[in-house]
Amino acid sequence: MTDLHVQHVDGYGTVRIRRLDPEGDADLVHAWAGDERAAFWGMNGLTRAQVAEVYAHMDTLDTHHAHLVAVDGEPAALLQTYEPSADRVGECYDVRPGDLGVHLLLAPAGPAGARPGWTAALLTAITTYVLVVLDRRRIVIDPDVRNAKAIARFERQGFERGPAVVLPEVDLPDVHLPEKHAQLAFLDRAAAFPG
Repeated sequence: MTDLHVQHVDGYGTVRIRRLDPEGDADLVHAWAGDERAAFWGMNGLTRAQVAEVYAHMDTLDTHHAHLVAVDGEPAALLQTYEPSADRVGECYDVRPGDLGVHLLLAPAGPAGARPGWTAALLTAITTYVLVVLDRRRIVIDPDVRNAKAIARFERQGFERGPAVVLPEVDLPDVHLPEKHAQLAFLDRAAAFPG
């Protein structure tokens, strides 16, 4: 598949972002999303076929996209982008022109654990992709309020908290995700790339 973005991050490696292949990447995504640490992703207990179906459906949409992020050829994260005005999160805040929503699921740490600075470097490349390559003005995230680790990680990257909100229930093919209490946070392009 064609890379949508390639960026070398000093001391980290080369980050490549490509479109997710719903069937070809299903084993990998199923393993990550089914892991207990990914409980906030909302896909625990799904079969491989259900995961593939969710992403095959997403692949038909113009407003929601799934990407696989790799570092030096090794899968590192699942990145989902979405138009907030076409998503349930858009019902919960004042959507601005140029906003793009992001969901991020990191790969499990290897046997030696994550290297210091690993997540920050990965987020640098993802932020560049969304704000520069896709030419967006602001990134919107909506992690579960109980996911303090993710919220803190994004705040260290420069995201600023917005309101905590209740997102309504949503139905996906063969999946029913419960109501979600989310912490909205935002990163403006001017704050991420001053000057």
